[in-house]
Amino acid sequence: MKRKNSCYLHFLIWFVVFVPFWDGLSQNPIVPPGIYIADPAAKVWDDGRIYVYGSRDENPGYYCSWKYHVLWSDDLRNWRIAENVLTSKGIGDEIPYSDAILYAPDCSYKDGIYYLYYCLASSENTEGVATSSSPLGPFRKGTVMNPSVLRQIDPAVFIDDDGQAYYVWGQFSAKMAKLKPGMMEIDENTIKDGIVTEKEHFFHEGGYLVKRNGTYYFIYAHMGRANRPTCIGYAMASNVWGPYRYGGVIIDNDHCDPAVWNNHGSIVQFNGKWYVFYHRSTHASNTMRKACLEPITFNEDGTINEVEMTSQGAGPPLVATNQIDAERACLLFGNTRVIMESSSNEILSGIRNDDKAAYKYVDFGTGIDSVLLRVRSVGNGGVIDVGIDQPWGKSVGQVHVPPHSKYWTVISAPVKKTEGVHAVWLRFYGKDDVLFEVDWLRFK
Repeated sequence: MKRKNSCYLHFLIWFVVFVPFWDGLSQNPIVPPGIYIADPAAKVWDDGRIYVYGSRDENPGYYCSWKYHVLWSDDLRNWRIAENVLTSKGIGDEIPYSDAILYAPDCSYKDGIYYLYYCLASSENTEGVATSSSPLGPFRKGTVMNPSVLRQIDPAVFIDDDGQAYYVWGQFSAKMAKLKPGMMEIDENTIKDGIVTEKEHFFHEGGYLVKRNGTYYFIYAHMGRANRPTCIGYAMASNVWGPYRYGGVIIDNDHCDPAVWNNHGSIVQFNGKWYVFYHRSTHASNTMRKACLEPITFNEDGTINEVEMTSQGAGPPLVATNQIDAERACLLFGNTRVIMESSSNEILSGIRNDDKAAYKYVDFGTGIDSVLLRVRSVGNGGVIDVGIDQPWGKSVGQVHVPPHSKYWTVISAPVKKTEGVHAVWLRFYGKDDVLFEVDWLRFK
């Protein structure tokens, strides 16, 4: 079993389980092995902590599940999970009128109450809200919202400076309405369709609204590249109702997994800096998605600079002499994918000839001269070429994986002395359909 910089401590409060984990520098993904949280909606409440509300994947065969978890942190370095904060089926079920799967949520706060807005995989009573006195739940008494008009997915709530709350939802053409003061239903007389659209803004789904320096930012899953909504895009307006002008792409999760289909996320300011939260697919599936984050910056005109996916996330570059878990790869080319080997360990698997995996970024300090990889052959073995900076960049060394080794083996090989900060590219070569698996790497 791989040793992680983490601890897993479970204790039960009502039906919510709190799981401390991931002690150390913030790295992507921000969820531990075996847990899959997608569609991250990041919030900073009055206690100064950051909370991430999202859906929970549990099977490569379908999206989401019957439970929500919440991630939270004081510093973006040490993350914890509150599990089962709202459940639609089984123990702790607080949505008595439906056993449908829970899709992407959002959370809002007013007058001492936290409102968790959810949507169901159902054509009836699709959108609803549950409440709690704690941002970590448990959220109770799930209630249908405006069933005659709220029949789509991806709710999001924004409260403006004057205290008015707005409810956003829908696919392809985003809809918005005012929430009534009780926060439990919308004012149907205020519904506006076409806030952003697929035709004008590449809007697919996953709307999310924030405000910065008097400008409204509509964040959403963006359909404009490769005919898949792998991007988080945005549009800007000086009025909450629009018109919204197309802004561009904030991040694209293409090549996080061979079968990646969508993205969904949010932006938030935390301790004076802004971040985009998004997810990455695993298991060569559309699902099994893991929440990640990256710092973002704004230009003088308010536009947002596009950022790349990284392994380091909100933290500094990974330290080359520390163990770098294989699932930290931020780019995968070919058939290679992250899979769950056990409930506490994820690895790179399905590796074929000419596949590649990238780790951005790694700090080699004043220099290293060898590399160790924990690998397991599933055929005739092959070669792992260690490169830097670009997919085709300089090779600094090679690791030869022996054939037919059923067990995990740590292999060491010399590398050219490398200093400073670089992207690390693992390039895989061999003759079999599937070559080997990788658990971790480390430099010395």
